[in-house]
Amino acid sequence: MQSLSKILLPVDFSERSVAAARCAMALAARFRSQVVAMHVLTPPQYEIGTMESGGALLAELYRNRVEQAERDLEAFQTAELAGLEVRRLLLEGDPASRIVEFARDENVGIIIMPTHGYGPFRRFILGSNTAKVLHDADCPVWTGVHLPNTAAKDCLAIRHVLCAVDLGAQSAKALCWAASLAGEFGARLSLMHCVAEPPDRRDPSQANWPDTIRYSVEAELERLQQSVHSKAEVSIEAGDPTKVICAVAERLPADVLVIGRGSAAGVYGRLRTNAYAIIRQSPCPVVSV
Repeated sequence: MQSLSKILLPVDFSERSVAAARCAMALAARFRSQVVAMHVLTPPQYEIGTMESGGALLAELYRNRVEQAERDLEAFQTAELAGLEVRRLLLEGDPASRIVEFARDENVGIIIMPTHGYGPFRRFILGSNTAKVLHDADCPVWTGVHLPNTAAKDCLAIRHVLCAVDLGAQSAKALCWAASLAGEFGARLSLMHCVAEPPDRRDPSQANWPDTIRYSVEAELERLQQSVHSKAEVSIEAGDPTKVICAVAERLPADVLVIGRGSAAGVYGRLRTNAYAIIRQSPCPVVSV
């Protein structure tokens, strides 16, 4: 598990940011981390193009925005974050890009940010900035559609950690992170893999398909556990990965779900197939590693 000496908390001063701050506060208190509360202002030219048409008026409006953002950032969760090492940072540019760049350059241990859903459909919406950060960040990202309903004390109530792996290149890293988190909190650790349904249940030639697949997956999971010295409870489920993983997380119940990200190109993590859907629909916070 990478050091959590520094936690990045991107904020937009919304209720969702306040909820994410509660999780950051709880983890920071546990790991004695520095919390970096960051707000990124989008320059006018990003929103309306060149400032030539607006001139002095747009420049004045933007200066007012900067001053207001500075005040809001300084006041953000001041009482709640008291006693922690907090760094408040106001940057300018594309929010997702600046978040990812800062996390990389400053060796951030984890980024904590909510998804962007509202109302009854919030479980099916992922904000564009969160999606970009999830796609490009090379450190773990803690997300949750339910963060607005989370109290600080609930973030420390980690009794059961579920790690879902696809047995790809990032599986060992995800399991290592999950095992370290479970060890830190004295929590149970479960490891699962989801396989496809048999091609044709009616075909007699496919009768041994489930046992054959299960035997192969069990062997791979055992090798994976040995490689990271983990002793998780193992389960193998069949069906649609998103539905199955979220159902298992709810059934356990898991307090945190850890999933891996693939590595397609460059140094950044690339979120694997199904990951966005899992993040949107998980009944508990998701850490993508």
